[in-house]
Amino acid sequence: MNAPLPIIDGVSPSSQWLPAGHWKTILDFLIERFPKVDNTTWLSRMAKGELVDENGHRLNPGTAYRAGACIFYYRELESEERIPFDEHILYQDEHLLVVDKPHFLPVIPAGRFLHETLLVRLKKKWNLEQLVPLHRLDRETAGVVLFSVNPASRGNYTSLFRNRKIRKVYQALAPAPPSISFPLTRRSRIVRGEPFFRMTEIEGSPNSETHIDIVEKAGGSTGEAMLYELTPVTGRKHQLRLHMSALGIPIVNDRLYPEVSVAQWANSEDSFASPIKLLARSISFEDPLTRREHYFQSSRSL
Repeated sequence: MNAPLPIIDGVSPSSQWLPAGHWKTILDFLIERFPKVDNTTWLSRMAKGELVDENGHRLNPGTAYRAGACIFYYRELESEERIPFDEHILYQDEHLLVVDKPHFLPVIPAGRFLHETLLVRLKKKWNLEQLVPLHRLDRETAGVVLFSVNPASRGNYTSLFRNRKIRKVYQALAPAPPSISFPLTRRSRIVRGEPFFRMTEIEGSPNSETHIDIVEKAGGSTGEAMLYELTPVTGRKHQLRLHMSALGIPIVNDRLYPEVSVAQWANSEDSFASPIKLLARSISFEDPLTRREHYFQSSRSL
């Protein structure tokens, strides 16, 4: 569905489908659904015409609730700290934009991040209103990200990910293995864990697979970090981080695995100084339109 509100300053409108429920007005629903947004904020958005339905009709405080409708609005953040690292363009044509993402920068708006996201930065800087990421990287992870520039060809490239015709190679710094022979393949069943933002491995049919090898030693003695090459076959959330932790060699500065660190949630000078040592080093594939072999590599290092 096309949004009936325009992109403003690189930010696309958010949308919300209205479920079946007891609310008399859409305003009643919004107040209950988003308790952290006060009543006056919604009234202000309505007064400015920044809250509309799927047909572009402006909503007002008395607009009756209609289950199944879709409403559009702009998110607002009171304050948003700049993430002090810059992205770099690796490649661009009429279909693709390939970007080298820094650590700590989210790919898309979510939670406390809106303007300080890779997608919004790129839309602002290059005036690319149709830009859409073809895959995601964790906020903490740096490296290569592919974007679609052209909606007409977007399906050709998303099918590469769906059919596993994209080869992604990561690098990670982690402790020397206690008694593990490499290369190896880690397969496991990954599901959502506790707290909600972590994943966990359980017994059952594997739904994740990662090939792991040692590239070089970062130090000569046991216990010092080594540089690993990680090649995921599947793309489960936190897959690489979880697989390395499960092997007893968690990635350096990982604040979620094996244990949660409070610093994970703080955008501070100290947290910026200790990025997770995980890099999406390269992506390669055969272009579905030109049959040209593409290989894109990050200029960053660990």
